[in-house]
Order: sequence, then structure tokens, then C-alpha cells
Amino acid sequence: MLTIEQTERTGDPTQETLFSGRMIEPLELPLSATYYPLGFPAEVRTNSREVLEEFAALWGMFRKQRETEPIRCDVQLIEDAAETCPPAPEYRLMLPLVTSIADANNYCIADLDRAQAKIAVSRAALRCQSYVRHFLFGVPACCIATNHATPVHAGCVSLNCRGVLLCGDSGAGKSTLAYACARAGFTYIGDDGAYILDGGARRVVTGNCQQVRFRPAARELFPELSACAIAPRAVGKPSIELPTAPMEHLTCAQTARVDFIVFLNRSAAGSPELVPFSKEWARLSMRRVLYGTKESLARQYEAIERLLSAEVLEMRYTSLGWAVDRLRSLTASL
Repeated sequence: MLTIEQTERTGDPTQETLFSGRMIEPLELPLSATYYPLGFPAEVRTNSREVLEEFAALWGMFRKQRETEPIRCDVQLIEDAAETCPPAPEYRLMLPLVTSIADANNYCIADLDRAQAKIAVSRAALRCQSYVRHFLFGVPACCIATNHATPVHAGCVSLNCRGVLLCGDSGAGKSTLAYACARAGFTYIGDDGAYILDGGARRVVTGNCQQVRFRPAARELFPELSACAIAPRAVGKPSIELPTAPMEHLTCAQTARVDFIVFLNRSAAGSPELVPFSKEWARLSMRRVLYGTKESLARQYEAIERLLSAEVLEMRYTSLGWAVDRLRSLTASL
């Protein structure tokens, strides 16, 4: 490329010059596949079969439930010489864009309004499964949360077609109680993340019934976990993560209608009990996890209000067996 001085000496201001940096060419993404995270279609285009394999491991076990416009993810694998996993990315919310940037070769830019994402991932990062699945390839869930469904920090089980949403902060015991209920004959919908479908009109939620995740201490409660390995996680404490498909003693379903919302309180003193819980506090708790544009938040708030037409309760307990039995009698009370 000519310098300003060289350009002036040519005397021809119309002379074309070449861009000094590397030209940015359109990506060639010849491979594609469609997956159905939480039942919603998501189309992935990429230049790497390994990328498709990671998406399949993350979302491939879900079956199609909704005829929505596909979420579109373009993923470029960048060959690099790095040997170590990149650092955790920095997040920025500049609505409708969400950016997650670790370095020049590992980033995700998602447009929540259009339900589209552009992702770059390095070869070194792709070798770190927990990293790419958590930080980069989980973006369809963000688009689902702001376009098609409303997230709730809760597990869910059902019995006799009556769903119970298990709510509480991290460590409240949602996963433990959901699994204990499933072992006792309840249908398992999910342990730590539910999504309200159809604007909440029918109070139907969906979850990840394909996996259950425990804290290592759960080995003391469930003997069948004693030989299970503890898996590292990209964020948070190591955990035991198990697919539910091989567990023949569990009945699983992707959706359930919610009849009861139960907030868990394992630290309460006194006798165990199931008592009414403030809907105002329930509303505040559920709104804390929401994000998106003003329009999407308005839709999510409406979904929460419809969900709160279910009976809202607090379970104060220390015994897991008592909690399971009490939920069984609760679902038989309608």
C-alpha cells in the first residue's frame, strides 16, 4: 500500500491502492446440521465436523417440539498453535447484541432479536469440551430465552400429570430432590433450569430431562452414585453429571404442566412443613434471572404472571424422604 507521501508524488488521486492488512473474505461453512435444544430448531453451519459433533453431544438428544424459525449459528474453527485452553471470556450486553470474547480466536456475538450467532473457536479451545459447551456453544439457550420461552431457575417433576416446579437458589437442593422424586416414581423433567412455553398460557414448562447434575455430596444420599466420576466444570464447582437415558429406573419427559410451585428451604428450624409462600417474593425471585430487550422482558414478565396462577408454597424440611412423600401427597390433593 502506498504511503500518503508516495500517493501525493503520483499526482493521481484516483489510483487504487491495496488494503495493507489481511483481506477479510466470506467464511466458507460447507457443513451444516439442525438440532433441537429444548425442542426448538437450531441450524449450525461450520467448517468442522468436530464442531458438529460437539453440538450433537450438547443438543442432539432433544427431539423437535416447536415449529419456530430456526436459531442460526455460524461457527468457524480456527486452526492455531496454542496448546492450552483460552481464558474465560468477558461478557458484554449491548442489546440486542450479547458478546462473549476470550481472545481473537475465541468469541461469540449473538443477536438476540434475530436469534443468530457468529462464533469463532480455536482448535485449542475445542479440545476443552466443558469450555466450548459452556462459553460458546450454549448460545441457542440464550436465543430461546429471549424469543420463544421464559427461563426459570427451577427443577421440575410430575406425578399423575400434575407438575411441581422446584425453586430455590443454588445449593437449595433442587437437583437432589428432583432425582429423589424420580427414583420414587415421579416423572423427571429437569433439575435446575426450566423454560415456560407458549407465553405461560397453559403453565407448561420444558427442561433438560436428558441429564441430572449433582454436587459430590450426593454420593452420601444415593449409593448408585458412589462409583461415578466427578467432572470439572468451566464455571462453578466440580459435579457429577449423568445422562438419564441409561437409567432404566427413571421416567423422563420434556414437558409438564405446572400445578404447584414449591420453594425449597432445607435450613428451616422446627418441624417439617409445607406452607403458603408469598407470590410477591416468588415474582421477584423469578425475575432475577431474566434478560433481554424491553419487548422480550415484557413477554417474560407476562409468562411469569401466568405461571404464578399456580399454587405457590414453601417446603421447610431436612429429611429427603419426608419431602418426597409430602410432594406425593400434594399431587394427590387436587
